[in-house]
Amino acid sequence: MQSITLTIPPNLNVFSDDELYAFCLANPELRIERDETGHIIIMPPTGLESSFTNGELFGEVRNWNRQTKAGRTSESNGGYTLPDKSMRAPDVGWVSKERLMGVLPEELKKFAHVCPDFVIEVRSESDNLSELQAKMQKWLQNGVRLGWLVDPQVKTTTIYRPGQDPLIKPFTETLSGEDVLIGFTMNVAEVLTY
Repeated sequence: MQSITLTIPPNLNVFSDDELYAFCLANPELRIERDETGHIIIMPPTGLESSFTNGELFGEVRNWNRQTKAGRTSESNGGYTLPDKSMRAPDVGWVSKERLMGVLPEELKKFAHVCPDFVIEVRSESDNLSELQAKMQKWLQNGVRLGWLVDPQVKTTTIYRPGQDPLIKPFTETLSGEDVLIGFTMNVAEVLTY
């Protein structure tokens, strides 16, 4: 099952941020995002294996953040309203304290207007790879400083950085949080081995 994109006719107003939040609350069984043109994207739930993968990767970033207290970590239910007006929810997101200082506490109860510094997107069984690659580029265009596209199907992670070509690494190579998640390293093969 692939994601479904609902096209909003041009003569209708696009959902406001509050209307989008209300729409998501009214449809809790759906995984919903909004692209930069206002189209609503409804994604199928992931299989259990993908959920396990997301959970393990989230746990690694969360544990690092628990030690450093450098920001906040979100999982796939946390939506971010980005500068291009899209609302996206990465499988794993991390946002620094510095970026969070500009966000009002009440905004955090909804889809806050802040871009994560770091994201991980995991290719699930239902994901289209080219759509995920385009989504990673959109993350960068909106201010993400480091992104990883983890693909369990081919056991590679593609690293995305602003102004650089994506770099593909096998799961067996240790990844670095570079100057974004300072001191963070992860070997995906070790994390996903049970």
